[in-house]
Amino acid sequence: MSKFIDEAKIWVKAGDGGNGCIAFRREKGVPKGGPCGGDGGDGGSVYFVANKSIKTLIDFHYKRHFRAENGQHGSGNNKEGKKGEDLFIPVPCGTVIKEIVDGKEKKIADLVEEGDKVLVAKGGKGGKGNTHFKSSTNRTPKIATKGEKGEEKYIKLELKLIADVGIVGYPNSGKSTLLSKVSKARPKIAPYPFTTLSPNLGLVKIDDFRSFVIADIPGLIEGASKGKGLGIKFLQHIERTKILLHLIDLSVDNVIERYENLRKELLSYSEELVKKKEIVVGNKIDLPSSNKNIEILKNYFDEVYFISALTGEGVKELMEVLWKKLEEIENGGIEE
Repeated sequence: MSKFIDEAKIWVKAGDGGNGCIAFRREKGVPKGGPCGGDGGDGGSVYFVANKSIKTLIDFHYKRHFRAENGQHGSGNNKEGKKGEDLFIPVPCGTVIKEIVDGKEKKIADLVEEGDKVLVAKGGKGGKGNTHFKSSTNRTPKIATKGEKGEEKYIKLELKLIADVGIVGYPNSGKSTLLSKVSKARPKIAPYPFTTLSPNLGLVKIDDFRSFVIADIPGLIEGASKGKGLGIKFLQHIERTKILLHLIDLSVDNVIERYENLRKELLSYSEELVKKKEIVVGNKIDLPSSNKNIEILKNYFDEVYFISALTGEGVKELMEVLWKKLEEIENGGIEE
């Protein structure tokens, strides 16, 4: 699986305006007719457009320079130069656009929905032809203006991951194992903290007509909202998920305390996070040591599910539950 790229820096340049033209009409018997120089065409502008078929910013690590088309120069017979084509750069839904000026970042837009669009660099205006400069004292002006330069900017793109379901939990709770079990995503899996160093996206395909996107968010620890562990950088990826799947490791002690501590971290980062629909799932039921914690969780939560991400036990049923909950949210049955 390709690494999830969540930011990129690029340069964009709008098209320059075409120059105005100096030209004169040729009329029979008139050595030099009146001015007929056309205006230059405007340069093309640069836009970013949200496109749901694009999932990462990885393409911007191979191409970093983008130019819109220049406007064409004006010509005789008052013919205006053709306008430069605008450039529409597709980005994933959830991309934040920032301009970099003197090393400082200024937010321009947040493109969330399919088709959201923002102008980032305006094309230069076309120059004026000599027709504009005719006067009572100068009937044959040899003056035209040049086209204006198009804007150029350094841009930073940041992608806040958009997934239907975000898996949260302590390091080693089995998030990556679950993701690899339910999708074709192949995150790195090892029995030590912070194996997942960037969010992994997977597509859960229940059947030919039902699918949703699930994300394995890197392991959170106490203090994450203050930047500890992998910190705030990864908490931001949970902001737009519709459901939080809270995965609890059944093989450790103090499962309720650990759960509540993680809820506090989410609350410290954003009150909106703890208002999201949450599904609590106990993982590692294949281990004998899990039995005690299964009873503890059943007594603590009204709704809790149990799986083994390793063996697959209970996983298919859990995906059906998630699909049903997502449908309820989509139909307005549950507030996000």
